[in-house]
Amino acid sequence: MAEAYIVEAARTAGGRRGGRLAGWHPADMAGEVLNAIIDRSGLDPAAVEDVIMGCVSQGGEQSFQVGRNAVLASKLPESVPAVTIDRQCGSSQQAIQFAAQAVMSGTQDVVIAAGVESMTRVPMGSTGMLFHQAGLGRAKSPRQHERYPDIEFSQFMGAEMMAKKHGFSKEELDAYSVRSHQRAAAATEQGAFRDEIVPLPVQTSEGEVLHDRDEGIRADATLESISSVKLLKEGGVITAANASQICDGASAVLVVSEHALKEHGLKPLARVHNLTVTAGDPVIMLEEPLFATDKALRRAGMTIDEIDLYEVNEAFAPVPLAWLKHTGADPEKLNVNGGAIALGHPLGASGTKLMATLVHALHKRGLRYGLQTMCEGGGIANVTIVERV
Repeated sequence: MAEAYIVEAARTAGGRRGGRLAGWHPADMAGEVLNAIIDRSGLDPAAVEDVIMGCVSQGGEQSFQVGRNAVLASKLPESVPAVTIDRQCGSSQQAIQFAAQAVMSGTQDVVIAAGVESMTRVPMGSTGMLFHQAGLGRAKSPRQHERYPDIEFSQFMGAEMMAKKHGFSKEELDAYSVRSHQRAAAATEQGAFRDEIVPLPVQTSEGEVLHDRDEGIRADATLESISSVKLLKEGGVITAANASQICDGASAVLVVSEHALKEHGLKPLARVHNLTVTAGDPVIMLEEPLFATDKALRRAGMTIDEIDLYEVNEAFAPVPLAWLKHTGADPEKLNVNGGAIALGHPLGASGTKLMATLVHALHKRGLRYGLQTMCEGGGIANVTIVERV
C-alpha cells in the first residue's frame, strides 16, 4: 500500500471566548490557515485535490458547508473541492485519517485536512438548542431512549464517571491542570510553538496587533488558584479549571503521496504510521481513547514504550490521567507542551491542532514516533501514529 506523508502542519494561536479572535469569521480564519499551508509548502494551490474540514457546531457562520466557504475565502482556486465533517471533538483528526486513506488508496495525491471552530460566534450546543426551541423535537430518538432509558449523554457526566471509576481525586485533577498551564507557558516562552502558529491580525484597544500566542495560558496558575474554582456539580470533582477551555481557532495539515513529494519537490515532516478509530460505551463516553490506543498499538506491532511523544486531548483532566494509568505510559512524554486545559479546545479544529503540535515537537526534540488520540462524543476515539522523517 502507498504511504501518506505530512508535509505541513499549522494552526492559529488559541483565542478565548470573546477574546482576540472573536472578530474573525470562521471561514476567513480557516482560509488564513489554508493559505499558510500553501505558502509554507510552496505547493501550487491548484494541485490540491480536496480539503476535508472538521467542524462540530455547523450552524450560523459555520453552516452552509464551512469547508467550502473556507476554500472560497482562501487563495485556493475555485476548482478545489471541500467537505465538512463532524466526528465531534475528533472531527479534524478524522479529517487527517480520511486524507491519509485517500492518499494511501491511490485515489488522490494531495489533500488538506483541516478544522475550524469559533466557539465565540457559534457557541457550543447552539445548533441543538435552536433545533429544540423550534419545537422540532430532540436529537435523541425514541429508539435511543428505549436502548438507553433515563440516560442523558453528557461529556461532563462522563468525566465525573471516569474520575470515580479510575480513582482520581479533585486534588489530582487540579495538580494535573496546573502542570498543563506550566508546560504551555514554558513552551511559549521557549518558542516551541513558533513554527506551527499562523499569526492573525486582530484589533485591540491599542490598535492592530498580531495574535500569535495562545490566549488561555495562565502562567501564574497555582494549585491554590486552580483548586478555588467552584465545582460544576455538588459532590463532584470536575470544575472549569480542570476541563478544557472554550476556544476559537483553526488548523490544517497537508497530506500527500510519495509521488506528490517528488512531483512538487516537497519535504515531509512525518509519515503516517497507523490509523485507528474505535467506539464503545456512549454513556461514560470519554474512556474510549484507552481502548483505541490498545488496538492501534497491536495493529502497528508496537508497545507504548516505543512511542516517543503522546498528545492526548485534555477535554477533562481524568481523560489523560486515566489513559496514563491504563497504558502505563511515561507521563514525561505526555502533552509535553501543555494541553487543552491551558491552550484551549476549539472542538472541530483540535485534531489538526494537536497534530501540528506533535509533528513539530518531534522535530524540535529529534524524536521518532508520536501518538495522538482524543475522546469524542458518543464514545468514539481516533488514534493516529506518525513517524518523523
